[in-house]
Parts: sequence; C-alpha cells; structure tokens
Amino acid sequence: MDRWLTVIGLALFVAGCTNGLAQRQAELALWVGRPETDLVGAMGAPSRSYETAGMKFLTYEDRRLELVPGSPYYWGGGFPPTALNLVCDTTFTVGGGVVRAFSLRGNACG
Repeated sequence: MDRWLTVIGLALFVAGCTNGLAQRQAELALWVGRPETDLVGAMGAPSRSYETAGMKFLTYEDRRLELVPGSPYYWGGGFPPTALNLVCDTTFTVGGGVVRAFSLRGNACG
C-alpha cells in the first residue's frame, strides 16, 4: 500500500509540472524581440554564454535539490527518502542585439 502511495505521489508531482511548462514558455516568449540589454538587466549575467557566426547563446541555470519523503516502514516494505536533483537551463538565442528565440532543457522546466 505504501509503495503505491509513493508511486501515486511521484506521478502527481510530474503531472503538476505540465501546466507550469506552458506558463514558463509564455513568460519567456515575452523576451523574444526585446533587446539583449533588457534581458541581462532583468535576469542578470548568464551562467554561460557562447558566441558563433554572429549569434550569442545566453544560458541561465536553475538548479535545486528536493527531498521526497519516504514511506513508513511497515511489514518490511517502506521506502527511504529520496533526493531529487532538479535542473532547468534556459538558453536565449540573441542576434543583432535582439533576443530571437529561447529553449529549455532539463527535468524541472515546468
């Protein structure tokens, strides 16, 4: 029974991320067409940047650790707490001093 509660809890956690992804994409889409200086002014210096063929790629990292509680140890079938490393890298493509696009990568972008 406890095993199923843990599985259901993790499934709900993942399902809850889908609406967050659409919201995050909508918020980031507002940066497309705006000056690079506005982006850096609002978000700060990027964690990484790369430039090639006149295009810049500015990456902002969002990393956090979450603890999923374990289940009680009943009749030899409980689960220990689990640490989840959650990551979302947002990369903006900049050309001519203007944000052209963005992309998301990671398991916590929603």
